[in-house]
Amino acid sequence: MAESISEGTLKTWQKKVGDTVAVDEEVATIETDKIDVSVNAPTAGKITELLVNEEDTVTVGQDLFRFAPGEAGESSASASAPAPAPTSDSGEAESKQAPSAPSPSVPKATQAEAKETSKPAPKKDEGKPVPRSSSAPAAAFSRNENRVKMSRMRLRIAERLKESQNTAAFLTTFNEIDMSSLMGMRKLYKDDVLKQHEVKLGFMSAFARACVLALKEIPAANASIEGDEIVYRDYVDLSVAVATPKGLVTPVIRNAESLSFIEFERELTALGKKAKDNKLTLEDMTGGSFTISNGGVFGSLYGTPIINLPQSAVLGMHATKDRPVVVDGQIVIRPIMVVALTYDHRLLDGREAVTFLVRVKEYVEDPRKMLLA
Repeated sequence: MAESISEGTLKTWQKKVGDTVAVDEEVATIETDKIDVSVNAPTAGKITELLVNEEDTVTVGQDLFRFAPGEAGESSASASAPAPAPTSDSGEAESKQAPSAPSPSVPKATQAEAKETSKPAPKKDEGKPVPRSSSAPAAAFSRNENRVKMSRMRLRIAERLKESQNTAAFLTTFNEIDMSSLMGMRKLYKDDVLKQHEVKLGFMSAFARACVLALKEIPAANASIEGDEIVYRDYVDLSVAVATPKGLVTPVIRNAESLSFIEFERELTALGKKAKDNKLTLEDMTGGSFTISNGGVFGSLYGTPIINLPQSAVLGMHATKDRPVVVDGQIVIRPIMVVALTYDHRLLDGREAVTFLVRVKEYVEDPRKMLLA
């Protein structure tokens, strides 16, 4: 485990006593408050004893299992090979016996009696409709409760979110973005980008580039407070909020200011795949100077994102919907996205925060401006 992690919870044993393992094969999974850590076999061998149970707390350096070293190749194959044999044999025996059941030598009278005795007796049940109707309301609803222990990651997320609310002076400003130009650009080039670079061109790369340019103008949005000092950065390590089955994580795309649209989309796709496969490492989520959260993928129209401390601001994207707007004195229908910037008022004033969000709006509404910035 990483140096910052001292303990975890053994969530799952992938192997049991008697199983053979190959070198570096996964034996167990330990859940920590940041990531899941795989426990792999140091050499090939056979599991002889499990020293801890699932859901037990384990510490760094603790022995988890014992095993006898040895080759796990042919022995494991030969041991598992006979397993399906009894199933197939019994299946054949059953299939052979099945057609012999209705024997032609059985008299017809006996067959008739068998049919009568095999008939169900629904009349007795049909004669008692009252008990069934009286018991029906009891099955119509339930008041059961199910208590589940919070995972270490969920506990850590809850702790950090509450810490953020208690520490920062939150304020959120909103704006609306006409997505017509960006959607047109994406429609025009997405097929070529996919064909040439094997990556999908989305909206996130444009918003990331717009944020990078706006952060150059408003460096306080890329800064953080450490003690009685403000740390300003010349680089942008962009945290991207990603929803996983275990909770919200924010992997970091480093030096986002140096990446093109295509390079950013490629990095984002790789991190998204690692998050989906539960393969994110501690290094993937360490750091970050500014965060983008896209609740629009789930249909959110408005929201106030929470700052990811020690950062000073977070941009919230939302769903794009057709709305009537006034353009050159005419009411027209345009695809509109509401964006929100939650910022730490201890570090950013309203003028800086509003200016930042206006710059993002200007860049996204006319992507050509990004080439001139």
